Amino acid sequence: MKALVTGADGFIGSHLTEALLQEGYEVKALSQYNSFNYWGWLEDVTPCPELEVVSGDIRDPHFCKHITKGVDIIFHLAALIAIPYSYVAPDSYVDTNVKGTLNICQAAMENGVKRIICTSTSEVYGTARYVPIDEKHPLQPQSPYSASKIGADAIAMSFYNAFKLPLTIARPFNTYGPRQSARAVIPTIISQIASGMKEIKLGDTSPTRDFNYVADSCQGFIAIANCDKAIGETINIGSNYEISVKDTLELIKDIMQSDVQFITDEQRIRPENSEVFRLWCDNTKIHSLTGFMPQYSIREGLERTVEWFLKPENLAKYKPGLYNV
Repeated sequence: MKALVTGADGFIGSHLTEALLQEGYEVKALSQYNSFNYWGWLEDVTPCPELEVVSGDIRDPHFCKHITKGVDIIFHLAALIAIPYSYVAPDSYVDTNVKGTLNICQAAMENGVKRIICTSTSEVYGTARYVPIDEKHPLQPQSPYSASKIGADAIAMSFYNAFKLPLTIARPFNTYGPRQSARAVIPTIISQIASGMKEIKLGDTSPTRDFNYVADSCQGFIAIANCDKAIGETINIGSNYEISVKDTLELIKDIMQSDVQFITDEQRIRPENSEVFRLWCDNTKIHSLTGFMPQYSIREGLERTVEWFLKPENLAKYKPGLYNV
């Protein structure tokens, strides 16, 4: 099987690329084009004959048609994901997330791709109206980012309904682990402690999340890809476990044996109606269809993540004192 991974230079994409190679796939990994010939987190992936790295941009439909030729399956992860940045640059989220997904689906259909997995996000659910959140939960666009992902999901599913494109919407809840963006809460906490700070700057710590270690999320993607019954479906990937940001902070402090204090940083607080206060995944569907269950507890995943961040060469890639939208 030859797989195309868009967004392969990102956090989850780079781990998924490694997981697919371990499963025996031949992988074409898409890195966003830049003039530095820099491949993001793919720089940390061991080169091998089965891995081809290409540079480009999913916003270009002609380029998408070019890179999807001769591909059996597409894992479409390329997206803009930072919620705070979507407040100041929403147009770029529509271009990348909605139109980019349209370009990939159109190219996949024209080139006869056998399977496509489009990546959604638990943010499309907004603050839970009931828990745990199953795939029938109402969608609530509480940020321009989540609105763009709702639009992307709808565009993708329209290609299944209208053109029988063999497609699945994979909807991971909050993934964490090595290489995660500095703008996410877990890297924010770990990197600040690891750099010797005595006060941790965070936004609201009351929201709850269903955190999933990145290796589990990747296995969820692969399980969905190997399941024919998943075609035409939207499927959550999560742990069915809820923990607050505050309790996550306390757990990381315990793992790192730290006595840091938490202080509120106003610039990290979302607008009142935009904060998603509760996310808790119902993973019944993915388990019943594929047998998938996460393998890492929150503590095991955090211990592995902390271990990675404590390596000087990894911590040096982050700027703990700078708030990154």
